[in-house]
Amino acid sequence: MEVPESRAHRGGRTIKLTVAIIAATSTKPAKDPVVFMEGGPGGDAIDAIPFLIASKLNQDRDLIVMTQRGGPYSEPYLACPEIDRFNARAVGLPYGAPSTGRLLVRAAKECRDRLTADGIRLSAYNTTENAADFADLRKALGIRKWNVYGYSYGTDLALTYLRLHPQGIRSVAIDSVAPPQIVSLPWTWDSAQEGINTIFAACEAQPRCENRYPDLPRTLTEQVRRLEANPLTLTVEPPGGGSPVKVVLDGGALVNLLVADGGALPAADVPGALDELAHGNPERLAKARAAGATPSTAEFAHGLTHSVACSEWVPGYTKSDLLEAGRRAFPGWPDTVLAHAPQLPFEQDLCRAWNVPDRTAIQRVATFSKVPTLIVSGTFDAKTGAKWGPYTGRTLPRSTAVRIPGIGHFVVPQSPCAQTVLASFLARPTAPDSHCVAGLAPAPFTITPDPERT
Repeated sequence: MEVPESRAHRGGRTIKLTVAIIAATSTKPAKDPVVFMEGGPGGDAIDAIPFLIASKLNQDRDLIVMTQRGGPYSEPYLACPEIDRFNARAVGLPYGAPSTGRLLVRAAKECRDRLTADGIRLSAYNTTENAADFADLRKALGIRKWNVYGYSYGTDLALTYLRLHPQGIRSVAIDSVAPPQIVSLPWTWDSAQEGINTIFAACEAQPRCENRYPDLPRTLTEQVRRLEANPLTLTVEPPGGGSPVKVVLDGGALVNLLVADGGALPAADVPGALDELAHGNPERLAKARAAGATPSTAEFAHGLTHSVACSEWVPGYTKSDLLEAGRRAFPGWPDTVLAHAPQLPFEQDLCRAWNVPDRTAIQRVATFSKVPTLIVSGTFDAKTGAKWGPYTGRTLPRSTAVRIPGIGHFVVPQSPCAQTVLASFLARPTAPDSHCVAGLAPAPFTITPDPERT
């Protein structure tokens, strides 16, 4: 699909977005398809298709997937190989050191300069334009009514789309919610606190885990302080194999591994990994950190990430605001750790170089709607805390909010129960069946031998 790069500058350049339609498996599919909104911002929507099919999103209706403007498989694709190279190198650098920040900002500036030299208007790669693209897609396909499913940043986008283009929306399902009115760098610390503390509380509720790993909050605080004061430098093999790489494990790196959610360090392994670290064995955490040195097979559009973050999430808050939010979330942790938003270190410095206009006045707005909405959150989600689901539902009077115990970010592909709830919602948006949630509990944590007893 071809759309204007900037709808405020008619007659300017156009951009192209890839659209995939996955046919329903049912022999009598419903007429209203599901359209998917990818996370990130900057994630690979096409790469998500296998997860969506495995989650049965196309069981009873067609599934429509479109790349977001600037994302992988769009033209232009706002890739930043400069930032990819920095990320691969960063595993061997102190996480929050000013020297590391300068390298990141330099990589971002090189990417920005290259993109703008190609004539790309970075200010046009925002959530308002993104939402308008999906409104145009529905009209281009001649669809009278459709259902929206988005996760992570895709929930920010879905709620913006619902607010600005309510026509033709039968229902909205949002998974791992980032409410547009609240998303900011300080907000990331609130979500990190909720997700990490919920993992620790779940361990405490399992007798074997609680007996083996008592007082995990104290253990984490001790290890964050110890590593930040005396970082470890190791050479380890990445989890997927390959040549050993240098890894620096400090307090900021440890916290970032916990917030990253799954991947190289699943939540079930967190208590054991922290206990091993406390007993002088950092190998598991170091290997998880080394995963960042291996280029991902999935594409990612850092140019879209920072164009959205720097115009919609960062403005309006100072570095002091971010630090204070960190102190409230984790009192006793070093300021050098708390000064950086999890997953977005040095973002305020980077945004000065990225230099896009402040859009918060038109984007940081709650969505009020009577369209039936399903809100799905995972209790272990340290990126978009589970409490933000019910918070978002306050302005959506026909919403149903469910929390799936023991699941982290991007819930539906990880939870058969969430898949059942979503299917029920799509069939009957005003009366979804969420009974399966009541019988759920976090899976048992991995218990490792006690080094003091073996």
